[in-house]
Amino acid sequence: MTSTDFLTAPFPAPIELPAECLDSPKRFFNRELSWLGFNWRVLGEAQNPRVPLLERLRFVSISAANLDEFYTVRVAGLRELAKAGNTTPASDGRSPAEQLLLISKDARDLMSAQLTAWEEIRDEMGGQGISILTPDDLSADDMTHLRDVFLTQVFPVLSPLAIDPAHPFPFVPNTGFVLALQMTRDKDKRPLQALLPIPALIDRFVRLPETTETPDRFLPLEDLLLIYIRNLFPGYTAEGSCTFRVLRDSDLEVEEEAEDLVREFETALKRRRRGEVVRLKISQNAPSALRAVIKEQLGVSEDEVIEVPGMLGLADLSGLVLDSRRDLQWPQYTPRVPERVQDHEGDMFAAIKQKDILMHHPYETFDLVIRFLAQAANDPNVVAIKQTLYRTSHDSPIVSALCEAAENGKMVTALVELKARFDEAANIRQSRRLERSGVHVVYGFTNYKTHAKISTVVRREGEKLVTYTHFGTGNYHPITARIYTDLSFFTCDDALGRDATKVFNYIGGYAPPEGLENLSISPHTLKTDLLKGIQREAAFAADGKPAEIWAKMNSLVEPEVIDALYSASQAGVKINLVIRGICGLRPGVKGLSENIRVKSIVGRFLEHSRIVCFGNGKGLPSKKARVYMSSADWMGRNLNRRVETLVEITNPTVKAQIVQQIMAANMADVAQSWILAGDGTWERPSLPDGETPFSCHRFFMEHPSLSGRGSAGVKDVPALTHKDI
Repeated sequence: MTSTDFLTAPFPAPIELPAECLDSPKRFFNRELSWLGFNWRVLGEAQNPRVPLLERLRFVSISAANLDEFYTVRVAGLRELAKAGNTTPASDGRSPAEQLLLISKDARDLMSAQLTAWEEIRDEMGGQGISILTPDDLSADDMTHLRDVFLTQVFPVLSPLAIDPAHPFPFVPNTGFVLALQMTRDKDKRPLQALLPIPALIDRFVRLPETTETPDRFLPLEDLLLIYIRNLFPGYTAEGSCTFRVLRDSDLEVEEEAEDLVREFETALKRRRRGEVVRLKISQNAPSALRAVIKEQLGVSEDEVIEVPGMLGLADLSGLVLDSRRDLQWPQYTPRVPERVQDHEGDMFAAIKQKDILMHHPYETFDLVIRFLAQAANDPNVVAIKQTLYRTSHDSPIVSALCEAAENGKMVTALVELKARFDEAANIRQSRRLERSGVHVVYGFTNYKTHAKISTVVRREGEKLVTYTHFGTGNYHPITARIYTDLSFFTCDDALGRDATKVFNYIGGYAPPEGLENLSISPHTLKTDLLKGIQREAAFAADGKPAEIWAKMNSLVEPEVIDALYSASQAGVKINLVIRGICGLRPGVKGLSENIRVKSIVGRFLEHSRIVCFGNGKGLPSKKARVYMSSADWMGRNLNRRVETLVEITNPTVKAQIVQQIMAANMADVAQSWILAGDGTWERPSLPDGETPFSCHRFFMEHPSLSGRGSAGVKDVPALTHKDI
């Protein structure tokens, strides 16, 4: 087994593949199948005995939700292409129709594995006092309790619907969950088909009173409905039933020449809600006549129907991750406040003024990003704030700070990206809230998404204006910041402030920025600068100098970038990649990529930061390295069709923190790492019992970051992280 410790283990011997894999589309892995591979790794955590029980349950839920979204967006798009007769191949050479066949098989296998994982976890939960009951398990006291729950909490919001000529088949929205019934009227045995849509706002699992043996007892909502079905259809008897769930095409089309972008998005969101059904999941052994009606009315073909021999809607299992059972979850973790900020009694501007700070979320609190803007809103010396918003929370404290700043008379500009998938409606609401407070709201480009994460605060200090800038790798979202690993870089460097201001001017005024000093942006210079960095390492290798690249991101699929990495490998550059999700690069192949290896880290936190380090003729780790953080994955959409940033880090302490702490720990991780083979398979090495393998997540929870140490210094930070300082 190849080692997942990329920091110390040597590169493995390359594998040999047919020549056609070296210079044809087969040198790339398929994007969609690679994404499914990632979701298999997510499900793998549900089967990992080192993960606490309810966290394993959460991974089943995440895997199921991921697969649903994959179908509503990616598969829906491929389906439309195939229906239109489009045979244009993906980078790996497969047509849309060929991809759909492979996706269907793998996705069905994944769904089966999800059900198996759920059933195993459910059995273990029973042993820990958490039981999922069936109607046969209920006592008389349970029935009394459930009747009260049904009448007071469920019955008022239900809408039973007959299916007959007077009652046409209703619209079922995306992810809609429905109980379908085959009934007969008691007085004359007349048949009736009916539907009972199950409201998403009612908990999927109904809690029952605890017993001495079992403190946490639940009944699935669909079983409760069947018990009391005669309350909904008096005079009728249910002869058969099934549940089904609908997934619809959720891709969003917007006219590029739309005069009012907000109004156009509101219209497009209504169209999305009624998108074509791309998948029908229905419980196994459904009454044949009922199944036929559902299939016909939803307009799905037989190959788009999935019969499920178990629970539908596994994404709802997240509701069983009980707050009361912390003993079955990861220990609670409280993010640190960097000592530098504490030294300045919470004054963000004073802390940044002293020296650049890099915060590593969620290990260091995202609250300080909020404080940065809240402090700016109330600081009489602040004259202007500019902010990008791609995704944020419903009750966003960032939006509140911007509103307060505008109401306090400051010049506030907010770039709100309406095209953030599945957050479009929320962003429209936020933009209107901002405008009501006097914030100048811009929406960027119709043909590009603005995915860059930038804030600037302009502050009057004496006779000059100083720009404080925040660059991030993740969204300004305080909830996801608790589980996504991301970087927040704070600086008052004049050049970076000018660069950020030029990016805002570009977004608001369309003129591409000129003379950027320390920043690259897509779709103009970012990809070119990345390629130059890769080629520069290849030149070092050709000259016999140490040549090395470390990179970390969510996805790598851009063909030109992958080919540049292949060329660098062939020149002798050692390339170590941490790719959480999709990877189109085929590593460890003789004659193609023998000097490239790829790992994926899947664990307690969602790896989300994007980092690239070039050895710069000195190898890695080295304080001479050129180090960058970015908002962009290496995908066609990010490099060619989005506004993204790539920031070069020049502060020595921040560079050391990224190279010798963050990236070194990611490279050294064994506990949560999977390794990609040249044939496309992912493997997680078996870990010996009784050993505690190195985990980068645990390392970051236990050890402080370099640039925020302040007066505490760096002496108590492990030597791994600062040996060259």
